[in-house]
Amino acid sequence: MASSAETGDVTGTRDKDYNLIWFVEACLSNALRMETYIQDAERENDTEVLELFRKAQADSRKGAELGKQLLRTRLGG
Repeated sequence: MASSAETGDVTGTRDKDYNLIWFVEACLSNALRMETYIQDAERENDTEVLELFRKAQADSRKGAELGKQLLRTRLGG
């Protein structure tokens, strides 16, 4: 069983790289989820919640872009 201190020996991906990849995926997944929530808020004409979810989606997109830029420089692509 792998311990929580796995540093790439098992997966072949160093923790810092894996963490960046996970972060980008989580941000993109959240942006997609927010789209559903935005549509729900639009249907209910709830502008307060709509604004919150749009901001959260924009923040998630920004996080994903920053993570992708960092991955490009770190992984040489």
